[in-house]
Amino acid sequence: MFIMPDWWHAPIRSPYLFLILGIISFTAAVVWTRTGKAWVRFHGWVYRAEEPNWFWWESAMYYVVGVGFIGYFLYKLYGLSN
Repeated sequence: MFIMPDWWHAPIRSPYLFLILGIISFTAAVVWTRTGKAWVRFHGWVYRAEEPNWFWWESAMYYVVGVGFIGYFLYKLYGLSN
């Protein structure tokens, strides 16, 4: 049986993982909004001029996910659980 060392699970328990993921997602949304193209999983690049509805939907989802991760980080760090 393979036993994982204790340090292997430390980044998962750390709330800073959610901050990093939130910053990456929010930054990607800002860059994609400015450039006019967004990466959609299983589809490739979507351009604002060609498919505006899908582009804005995908950009909005990356903003929401980024804000959600950052909000969860702040909750874990300063929330009611402490």
